[in-house]
Amino acid sequence: MFIRNTAVTAIALVLFAGATQAQTQTQNFESAAYTTCRDAQAMQPEARKSVAIFLAEHSARYRGVTIPDDDRGAQLAQLVRGGCTLAPDAYLFTVIDRAIQAELTKLPKRQ
Repeated sequence: MFIRNTAVTAIALVLFAGATQAQTQTQNFESAAYTTCRDAQAMQPEARKSVAIFLAEHSARYRGVTIPDDDRGAQLAQLVRGGCTLAPDAYLFTVIDRAIQAELTKLPKRQ
């Protein structure tokens, strides 16, 4: 079970404001996976948060880890923020997944 507390919320909050098209994307991974950091920046805060949480949970589930509610989760958020700042045209899912991969050894395994 994933912890949706501060760590995942922090990932969503460090992203910029976003476009309304992503409100429907949280239901469809195929669509959400192609959301760029620039698209996320244009979203309304709630839509951006929903997409980021959805993508982070998907990636963490695939990698066999959970996103903790502590400094490790905050580190993930900083990596996502930095990745989106450096590459605004990168896919948000790729940035989130690579942040999780970078911190994989530090994240708790799924049970």
